Amino acid sequence: MTLDFSKPLYFLAPLAGLTDLPFRSVVKKFGVDVTVSEMISSNALAYGSIKTKKMLEKSSLETPYSIQIAGSNEDIIKRAVDIINARDDVDIIDLNCGCPVPKVVNNLQGSALLTDLKKMGKAIETIKKYSNKRYTSVKIRLGFAEKNHIEIAKVCQESGADFIAVHGRTRSGKFKTPVDYDAIAEIKNTLKIPVIANGDIDSKDKAKWVLKHTNCDGIMIGRAAVGAPWIFKQIKDDIDKVTPNLIKDVVIEHFEQMLNFYGDYGVILFRKHLHTYSKHGYKGASEFRDKINRESDPKIAKEIIEDFFKNNKLS
Repeated sequence: MTLDFSKPLYFLAPLAGLTDLPFRSVVKKFGVDVTVSEMISSNALAYGSIKTKKMLEKSSLETPYSIQIAGSNEDIIKRAVDIINARDDVDIIDLNCGCPVPKVVNNLQGSALLTDLKKMGKAIETIKKYSNKRYTSVKIRLGFAEKNHIEIAKVCQESGADFIAVHGRTRSGKFKTPVDYDAIAEIKNTLKIPVIANGDIDSKDKAKWVLKHTNCDGIMIGRAAVGAPWIFKQIKDDIDKVTPNLIKDVVIEHFEQMLNFYGDYGVILFRKHLHTYSKHGYKGASEFRDKINRESDPKIAKEIIEDFFKNNKLS
């Protein structure tokens, strides 16, 4: 499998607790080019966590497919890579150097690697050396407390990354400060490897603007796809709005995928998605959310969901 960067590629960003196999399966049908697993702890993988190994699973639709790992210990990363190597359905191993969550950062993982570029480089080199996958990629931010994005990006390239995705904020910026698309453009202008732009891309118009402004080789969308997995089709086919029937069909399919993957517990896990799906201007959405939050029986939950999305009109 070879990624064709001659035209913009569209990536689904990894989001913990959201971009699991059921969600990625739904998004894939709307034209996303590359799907990425939820962030996976290399430590948990290396030490045989059953729950973590299940997170490696992919849909048959997901090609190309990227597994994102977090870690900084070279030996642990190598052991995690060895486990991923045993799977022949994976195309990319991605190193997370952007997660701002304290419990990740405090273990010298995620965006904490931006404070130790030598260690970050060694981690990338380890993946590149031991992986049998076609691509090694890295997801970065612009810096930890301050921007040093060019230095970070150069280390990624020099350490063997085949491409990088850039979230246009520092770690201290979390998810709230304005995204610095100029900085992403500077990285693209400096590197020889492909660069994917990420951060607050929430519409087809914004996607087109970011691609033009940064000259990047693609974009990565995360939160804007939650509750609206059709955003990739909107971008590619220049569609302004989707129909209520499409939304209903997507919600039901997503619900059934959750049950297939998680069993009855999928009903509870799906609530967070329903909260987002129901925010598209539906009347009585708060009452619906309150009702579905109290239901754990799959059959009854499906009836409530079907009734709401079938018989409701967008305001």
